[in-house]
Amino acid sequence: MPFQITPITTPVDTTNALQMRADKNPGFPCRITLEDTPIGEEVLLVHYTHQPAKTPFHASHAIYIRPNAIPATPQPNEVPAMLTKRILSLRSFDKHDMLCDSDLAEGNQIAPTIDRLFSNESVAYIHLHFAKPGCYAARADRIPA
Repeated sequence: MPFQITPITTPVDTTNALQMRADKNPGFPCRITLEDTPIGEEVLLVHYTHQPAKTPFHASHAIYIRPNAIPATPQPNEVPAMLTKRILSLRSFDKHDMLCDSDLAEGNQIAPTIDRLFSNESVAYIHLHFAKPGCYAARADRIPA
C-alpha cells in the first residue's frame, strides 16, 4: 500500500517555546525537517497540537523544531532515518478522527507496519509517535492508487 510520510507543515506557535542547543545526536528530532538536530544547533521545544479533531482523541505534546527549518519531502514509501532510529507507536485513525488500531515498530519494520495498518480500508491516516517519550513524530497518509 503506497504511503507518504509528512512532517509538520503548519505554523507552530512558539509563544512559550524553550530555546535550547542540541547536546547529543540523536536526541533532538526536528518534526519539520524529520532529521536529528546537529550538536550545537539551536532547537525550540514547543507545545504542538498534533490531533486537533474534536473527538476524545484530541491530543498535544511537547516537540522539537528547528528555527527557520525547511520541511522534509520524503519520497513515497520512504521512512526517514530519524524515525528508523527509534521505537515508534503507530496509531491509525479513520475519516472521523477515531482510533482504528495501533502497533509498535522500529527500524525496517516501520514500513511493513504502516502497510498492515493501511490494509484496513477504514484507516484514513496514521500518526507516528516516539514510543518512549510518547511525543508526536510525523504523519503517514495513503497515496491514492
